[in-house]
Amino acid sequence: MKRLLPDRFTIMLVCTVILASILPIHGVWADWFGTATDVAIGLLFFLHGARLSREVVVAGMLHWRLHLTILLTTFAVFPLLGLAIGFIPEDILPSPLYMGILFLCVLPSTVQSSIAFTSMAGGNVPAAVVAASGSNLLGMFLTPLLAGLVMSTTGDGGVSVDAIQKIALQLLAPFALGQLLQPWIGAWIRARKTLMAPIDRGSIMMVVYAAFSEAVMEGIWRTFSLTDIAVVVLVDIVLLAVVICITMFGSRALGFTKEDEITITFCGSKKSLASGVPMANAIFAGQSASIGAIVLPIMLFHQIQLMTCAIIAQKYAQRLKAKEPATPATAAA
Repeated sequence: MKRLLPDRFTIMLVCTVILASILPIHGVWADWFGTATDVAIGLLFFLHGARLSREVVVAGMLHWRLHLTILLTTFAVFPLLGLAIGFIPEDILPSPLYMGILFLCVLPSTVQSSIAFTSMAGGNVPAAVVAASGSNLLGMFLTPLLAGLVMSTTGDGGVSVDAIQKIALQLLAPFALGQLLQPWIGAWIRARKTLMAPIDRGSIMMVVYAAFSEAVMEGIWRTFSLTDIAVVVLVDIVLLAVVICITMFGSRALGFTKEDEITITFCGSKKSLASGVPMANAIFAGQSASIGAIVLPIMLFHQIQLMTCAIIAQKYAQRLKAKEPATPATAAA
């Protein structure tokens, strides 16, 4: 039951949204806070780059069928489903919230939780490490391009060149610098996992606070009702359920092993809040779209995927345990 409850980070995000709703930051303070947020995000992606071992990348790339399946799910199946959701009438799903769902569909996979659930379920962990990390690396290029493509088809406009340049400077450049320094500092950073947590979560909370502060100043809670938010939750649930079915049964049809099926299911069905929030801040800054409305579906999907994947991982683990040969003591009994 504990896995069905919101995790500590989700509770912290909810508190951040409440704080932004009561005490939104604005004016010159918002400018200073935005600069600090950019620095925190740059540090986050630098550490991600420095932590990723090149040996793991090279070893995992040999399993190309698995990685291709995950990438196609993440950057092709998801966006197509997002476009299909666009057939829902605007009076049911408001356009700004639909843009958030559409942006959610072009995000890369998660890293930490995908690997954790794959390990818990008895899947191919080395392949999960490479698939999730590779998804995030490619996402720096593919997400802004796909966002511009799918949003232009809906008439909401594309992604500007300035937004792509901001992503390159704020996310890709620190990541590349971390990879360059990885041979010297990678082992030290990987040995200190506690170093990542405050920076990872802190930078996301800073972006969420700034985004919702701006959204509150623009009247987000007067624009969207509880019914609108409930519709987003329902759409997120259906979207996740469809993708899980596609990855799970599709991997079986393609002849993957059970371990690879687990990896494809968890890495292909998840979306990264850690990458999505900074990218949304870079892509939609200064545009007519409210960043708060863009981020809201991603935050809701984050908790839904954690709860759902926790249940599925436990089911996989129970089946794996049931198939294990009995020990001599158990057989004698």
